[in-house]
Amino acid sequence: MKIISFLVLAVCFLATLALGAQNQQMVNFDFLVAQGEFQLSTLLGIAFGAGFAIGWLICGMLYLKTRFSRNRLSKKVAKQQQELNQLRAEPVKE
Repeated sequence: MKIISFLVLAVCFLATLALGAQNQQMVNFDFLVAQGEFQLSTLLGIAFGAGFAIGWLICGMLYLKTRFSRNRLSKKVAKQQQELNQLRAEPVKE
């Protein structure tokens, strides 16, 4: 499965490069503070790379949050299981 996902990612990257190579015209890009003139292919590459990085960052943060939550809950379940086993082991006093 990892190989297939890597191949899909590589194909997307190569398609982006191929499309970007065809767009050599200059465009004006207004920042918040300044203005610049860039090749369209460069601007597309920067936008694609930034989107990819932000997506990985968000997915990584959600993955870590889930792992920490799972570990915390596993410890809680183990503790409760131990307490339950202790209660079952105690003789009933009547």
